[in-house]
Amino acid sequence: MTITIALAGKGGVGKTTVAGMVIKYLAQNQPESILAIDADPSSNLNMVLGLDLEWTVGDIREDMLQQVKSSLANGGAAMGVMPGGMNKREYLDYHVQSALAEGSRFDLIAMGRGEGQGCYCAVNHNLREVIDGMSKHYAYVVIDNEAGMEHLSRRTTRDVQHLLIVSDPTQRGLVAAQRIAEMRKELDIRIENAYLIINRVLGGELPPELLSFVEKLDIPLIGAIPADAELAVFEFSGKPLIELGDASPVYRSVAGMLAKIL
Repeated sequence: MTITIALAGKGGVGKTTVAGMVIKYLAQNQPESILAIDADPSSNLNMVLGLDLEWTVGDIREDMLQQVKSSLANGGAAMGVMPGGMNKREYLDYHVQSALAEGSRFDLIAMGRGEGQGCYCAVNHNLREVIDGMSKHYAYVVIDNEAGMEHLSRRTTRDVQHLLIVSDPTQRGLVAAQRIAEMRKELDIRIENAYLIINRVLGGELPPELLSFVEKLDIPLIGAIPADAELAVFEFSGKPLIELGDASPVYRSVAGMLAKIL
């Protein structure tokens, strides 16, 4: 069975960094295959993982719609074949597979830009089936989501075993995390477990005021990640965060959380 781990949180809290540390932990501690899905158009998970991207799913979707519009303009049928004699599902499947960035221990697919003008319902349905079909071949799927959760059920029909909601150490961040936690109950997919992670905590210890606030939330705190100067150096230099050493406080914190839940 594929284990799906999804990350959510408002912009700027470091959920893509946490996603990279999750993938690093899985790559080091699990022998099975791993698929990373970058579902946040503003994210750069490929840079965190040190992988190059040529195409995103958004590029494929727009290209296909342009092909369909061109066919219609020239008298073709909307449900006709795509270039090369492929039907639309085959066309999407081929190009999504081609857009996969392959690493030594994990692969990456990026959803890319959001939808433009036009009808995307049928294309999105096919894309979701293609990506779900691809995911079945991996033991672990890690999804780095947009700031909210509303798009998750449009990305996958799969159950999510572990939802990690990332916040910064502020009450505003925690309020946003609580809203995301509440939103999970409205999705069309089943989320089995949800946890709160507080990132960039000075000294690694939460102030009593924040701890008191966290205890009132409808989501259990699984751990805090300390602020780390080495991580900032990696960010400034553009060096892939997955190359952080095993002794990194950031990595050790995330590894400890995953050891608890997996």
